[in-house]
Amino acid sequence: MAITITAFERSPDRGRALARDMRVRWALEEVGQPYDVRLLSFKAMKEPAHLAFQPFGQIPTYEEGDLALFESGAIVFHIAERYPGLLPEDTNARARAIAWMFAALNTIEPPIVDREVARFLEGDQPWYEQRLPMIDKRIRKRMRKLSDRLGDADWLDGNFSAADILMVTVLRRLEGLGMLDEYPNLSAYVARGKARPAFKRAFDAQLAVFAAASAD
Repeated sequence: MAITITAFERSPDRGRALARDMRVRWALEEVGQPYDVRLLSFKAMKEPAHLAFQPFGQIPTYEEGDLALFESGAIVFHIAERYPGLLPEDTNARARAIAWMFAALNTIEPPIVDREVARFLEGDQPWYEQRLPMIDKRIRKRMRKLSDRLGDADWLDGNFSAADILMVTVLRRLEGLGMLDEYPNLSAYVARGKARPAFKRAFDAQLAVFAAASAD
């Protein structure tokens, strides 16, 4: 059955692959599954046709036959369960990988996204300069714990898995801020993820969309 995902028609990340469709693209590339992409404007994302698939008017969504999914974590989990290669076969290792998937989205990502929201929506407010150090402290606390746990391992728990897809894409949101560089093993971990051929194919695919939109 053909797979279709949705993505930004004009991504606000300017081709840096920070939008959450990147996670889904990467997962599909890792398992060797072709997919189509339906590009959406911000206006179309809030219209009934899209809201029927994504009740919060966001991207990505995933359609495969009569299955429609939203939320990038749930989509990556489905891909990992549906196709071999992204979750361990051993029951305990599989459970640990799933736990790390939740950790990426529920523990590491929230303060990072909170920082982005504060910068874009509150940057001109008088409390912003006082609030930012508190957010950064929360991020560094999580990063320090993650760095300690990763140590000198290549991946979160044994072999590369769907958990690493989610964690790497979360940590990439800190690139360019200097914060990731404070933890050399995490910086190297992200670099290993970006060096994977499947990541590169996914990155190039979304960059081509941005390049085409910019040329219009």
